[in-house]
Amino acid sequence: MRFKSGFVIRKVCGHQVVAAEGLQHLNFNKLLVLNETATFLWKAVEGKDFTVQDMADALVEEYGIDAALAVKDAQSLADSWKAAGVLEEETA
Repeated sequence: MRFKSGFVIRKVCGHQVVAAEGLQHLNFNKLLVLNETATFLWKAVEGKDFTVQDMADALVEEYGIDAALAVKDAQSLADSWKAAGVLEEETA
């Protein structure tokens, strides 16, 4: 999977949010707010193809958490990003 083009992280009112590129597209009713960990993961995989395992590996390396917990958390975040419409999945 990878992020759809045109989405960027912006700092809005002290929060990291994902928004469509260009301020004319900024819709405050549809912002995806990221916590510190989600922001870290976004930046870790931005601009490349990645898997849930790639995200989990980054969590283990950065935060030293249990690998099984990292996979669970990474899957949950990927599911949230899919539901928000910011991810493209590979088509075989």
